[in-house]
Amino acid sequence: MELIVRKRDGREVPFNKQKIINAVLKAFKAVEGEITEYAEAKAENIATYVENEAIKRNKILSIEEIQDMVEHGLMSTKSKNVARAYIEYRHDRDIARDNPLDQPALELIRGENEYLNTENSNKRAEIVTTQRDYLAGILSKYVAKKYIFPKNIIKDHEAGIIHIHDMDYMAQETLNNCCLINLNDMLQNGTVINGVLIEKPHRLITAMTIATQIVSAVASSQYGGCTFTLSHLAPFVRSSFDIYLSKYLEYGLNQEDANKLAEKDLKKEIEDAVQTMNYQLNSFTTTNGQAPFVSVCIYLNEAPEYKKEIAALAAEIFNQRIAGLKNPQGVPVTQAFPKLLYVLDGNNCDESTPYWWLTKLGAKCTAKRMVPDYVSEKVMTQNKGGCWPSMGCRSSLTPDEFTQKYGNLARAKDYDGKPKYYGRFNIGVCTINLPYVALLSKEQHKDFYEILDYYLEECHKVQKIRAERLSKTKAKVAPILWCYGALARLDPEDTLEPLIHHNYSTSSLGYVGLWETTKVLIGESHTTEKGMKFAKEVLQHLNDKCSEWKKAEDIGYSLYSTPEETTTFKFALALKDRFGTIKDITDKEYVMNSYHVDVKEPIDPFDKLRIEAQYQKLSPGGFISYIETMNLENNIPAILEIIKFIYNNIGYAELNTKSDYCQVCGYDQEIEIKTDENGKHYYKCPNCGNIDTNKMNIARRVCGYISTTVPNQGRMDEFVNRYVHVSDHSINEEEVI
Repeated sequence: MELIVRKRDGREVPFNKQKIINAVLKAFKAVEGEITEYAEAKAENIATYVENEAIKRNKILSIEEIQDMVEHGLMSTKSKNVARAYIEYRHDRDIARDNPLDQPALELIRGENEYLNTENSNKRAEIVTTQRDYLAGILSKYVAKKYIFPKNIIKDHEAGIIHIHDMDYMAQETLNNCCLINLNDMLQNGTVINGVLIEKPHRLITAMTIATQIVSAVASSQYGGCTFTLSHLAPFVRSSFDIYLSKYLEYGLNQEDANKLAEKDLKKEIEDAVQTMNYQLNSFTTTNGQAPFVSVCIYLNEAPEYKKEIAALAAEIFNQRIAGLKNPQGVPVTQAFPKLLYVLDGNNCDESTPYWWLTKLGAKCTAKRMVPDYVSEKVMTQNKGGCWPSMGCRSSLTPDEFTQKYGNLARAKDYDGKPKYYGRFNIGVCTINLPYVALLSKEQHKDFYEILDYYLEECHKVQKIRAERLSKTKAKVAPILWCYGALARLDPEDTLEPLIHHNYSTSSLGYVGLWETTKVLIGESHTTEKGMKFAKEVLQHLNDKCSEWKKAEDIGYSLYSTPEETTTFKFALALKDRFGTIKDITDKEYVMNSYHVDVKEPIDPFDKLRIEAQYQKLSPGGFISYIETMNLENNIPAILEIIKFIYNNIGYAELNTKSDYCQVCGYDQEIEIKTDENGKHYYKCPNCGNIDTNKMNIARRVCGYISTTVPNQGRMDEFVNRYVHVSDHSINEEEVI
């Protein structure tokens, strides 16, 4: 019979005899300073005793019952001091658990907090800067749960029905989520960083250095992602060229020769500037313990007069990204940031366009390093009335509805009266677990929408609290954001109230599990005609709620297709604990992100993108779709056909390739995911058998961004189940509709 243990958080896991042996040996070593043969024998005996007792009792054992047996076993040995040490240690841990701050803090410091160890796919919990951020987060969560949000809402957050994102930053009412940096205003009109006036630069290399410093300062003043665009740096490419050209003309060279030499010097400066960007953005550590979560937008039509300069910067970014950054062993590997957002427009969308060469280079980069992601100006404009990048991963601004009515709310120095996007931001996210609502309605024989509205109102209250707190914040708390141009140029004593209201910023209602919800209530995938009809009705209902709240409060509520990383695991556990094991719904360790097609569903890549495009249209607060592929480095034409399809059919999509490296044997193809006898997933090099992830470089797409560390088991389970939509055979153009 299989022995099961119930953990303190309610999860049920297989009995592991070795854990008892390890705990007993740890107690012996703590008291006696070494592990003797006697200690090893006693540890084995005690573990066997516990195992036999579990079999005899024929029931699920709690952690406390097991610890009682271990204590009894230790007391029966001659080493009573070891038993006392174990009892005292257990007592200390029990006291710590009574204090909601002590337990997670001590577990973090000891490296025993599994949640924090895998909470963020680009943060390492053992690093002191990350630990400092997490320790502050533990306090912040305590404050948020005890003093900020109503008890019933916290109860439902803990139960996994809703999720209040980023509570580890909520104690400070001064923090926003993600943003589009107004780099143009800061570079053209100057800014201040750490009390130092930074004036307008004259050359690209200086502008790029300032830009990376700005990104670091912005990322340390908020908790989400940020994005800047190459069109704001492009004028400095031209300025550098003009400086070189003037120099050679002053030397007496003719125009043709001066141009050639100036172009050569400019090429070298662009190389140096992009290298500066890559080194700086990947070597900075922000106050949240990681490199800045930053995206770079590449959009030729954003500044038509600077197409050539934008393309030159983009080409160098692609080339350096293909080359990779070196790991500590000196081997080029895939970097996580900056995320690259490549906009497809009339300049670069197919073979007939003048910048198709740049798109081909981007496709080569995608095959090797998983970026760029692709944004369709055509579809974005159809759906939203214009095209602008996401703020970091996928969170997106809604159309400008305030400029004509309110004018220059942010007091930006580059204000021109046109619709505004750079300098705007998001105030936070609260997500609803749709499958939980669906299963509740089915279990209780109640109307789905009646239950849904109850929990939607809880999400609404969370976001109202966020907005009210931020509205009272004074600009001086984050000068780089609110006083010196990144988001605004307010006076230090001004509050953020005008920027929180008037639909200037966005407030996100997130959702996950649309696929499971449709399956529960309709019995079909939301890729079928019947399933899609229902799924669209659900999303329209969520949008209607956002519109209702927006009209009543003058706050930019918008529906957001949540990119769950850790919470998708939390939600899956909550569903299984509450409703048991249900085929295709709770028999896995993850819930499908937002509107995404079930990862296991065998579906043509173009059908997947075509279907998800319809759900993107109903998720105006942010979205991204993907297709899973094999290694396509030798099949760039296939990527180009997919890119052309994206331009004509979907707003924002990416290709999930693989980019791995084993430091033990040098293997640079896909490192496999294996599953042990306890159901735990782990990475294993298929070439040499290495399973030490500290000796691997693994890059996987998690939720729209690249993960370079080992994620939680829920996400690993999702990786294992992903259906590969594109193999390494070519895709014919005739297949693209």
